[in-house]
Amino acid sequence: MSDPIAVPDSNLAVSEMQSLMTEITRALVDDADAVRVEALTDHEATVLRLHVAPSDIGKVIGKQGRTARSLRTILGAASMKLQRRFSLDIVEAGRAPHDHHNDNSDRD
Repeated sequence: MSDPIAVPDSNLAVSEMQSLMTEITRALVDDADAVRVEALTDHEATVLRLHVAPSDIGKVIGKQGRTARSLRTILGAASMKLQRRFSLDIVEAGRAPHDHHNDNSDRD
C-alpha cells in the first residue's frame, strides 16, 4: 500500500505537465507540429517554455491574454496535485526566449 502523502516523482511530474501543455496547445493552434514544450527545472520550481509557430502566437495568448491566463490556471491547478511549482513562458518558434519575469508580452 502506498503512502498517501508521498511526494510524486519530480521527473514524472515535469513530464506529465509537458504532455498536458503540449496536448492543450496543439488543440488551439493551426500548426500543431510546431508546438514544443521545454522544461527548465531547478530544485524548487519548473519553468515550462511553450514554443509555437509565429502565426499561432495570438491564438495561444488570446484576447487580452485570456487564453494564456487560462493555460497558467490549468498549470497551477495541476501543479498543486503534483506538489511542484510550475510557471509558463510562451515563446514564438525561432525567436530567443525572454526572461519570464520581465516579459509582459503575453499579459494584460
